[in-house]
Amino acid sequence: MDVSMGVSAKVEESENRLGSCLRARRELVTPAQAGIPAGGNRRVPGLRREEVALLAGISADYYLRLDLGRDKNPSAQVLDSLARVLRLDDVERTYLLGLAAARPRAPRRKRPEHVPARVHQLLAHLRIPAFVEGRAFDVLAANPMAVAFSPRLRPGENRLRSPLLDPEEQAFHQDWPQAAAGFVAALRTTIGDDTDNPRFVELVGELALSSARFRTLWARHDVRDLDGGTTTVHHPVVGDLRLHRDKLPIDDVILVVYYPDKDTDSDEKLRLLATLALP
Repeated sequence: MDVSMGVSAKVEESENRLGSCLRARRELVTPAQAGIPAGGNRRVPGLRREEVALLAGISADYYLRLDLGRDKNPSAQVLDSLARVLRLDDVERTYLLGLAAARPRAPRRKRPEHVPARVHQLLAHLRIPAFVEGRAFDVLAANPMAVAFSPRLRPGENRLRSPLLDPEEQAFHQDWPQAAAGFVAALRTTIGDDTDNPRFVELVGELALSSARFRTLWARHDVRDLDGGTTTVHHPVVGDLRLHRDKLPIDDVILVVYYPDKDTDSDEKLRLLATLALP
């Protein structure tokens, strides 16, 4: 990827984040989904600007101003109508409202994230994979079980970079494209209007230059909360593991734990992994 292309795209998005989001989301809605009859030569994917405006009940000229960043203060009612037309869920709608409400702020310095001492003590006592991550999915601390579970959970690794750039991590996940898409969408949610945060700028810039998959996903403007859930991974030593994941906020960081259902095959395999990982 040409570096100048990455820089120009970053500048455009930072100056017109609302318009970038609207363009990306309307390209993902098909005419059939919007109830528009098929036919004719369509030169754009998804919906045209005038179609979105008509369905949202606003003028085509006003929608064009929003799309081009000439009007950055639409009402909540207008944004609600656009969210309905663009088929946004609650998380995506909240994100859209936040883009319009965002205000310029003075740049911030990069400040290291701190893991409280009591959390290090907690990690040492847990006998399930557990680690601490920061806002940009940097691994800040981990217990031995987490590292035995995945070497990409060592402190200093990044949970977004790994599934996008590390073939071993891609093989680890049962569905790594979905996992990567979830992390990218969660990063957008986490960033919100904190676009000048040095760590976010650094990470997005690195991945935009090194991963075509990231560039595609980032351009979609997907947003989601990456909270708890259940995942299946392919561990190279003990085989497939089906585990629950919970994320627990502690001060300014997040404690992440993986654990199986009791008395299951995955429970037995995790116990075996513990005998190999722990003294």
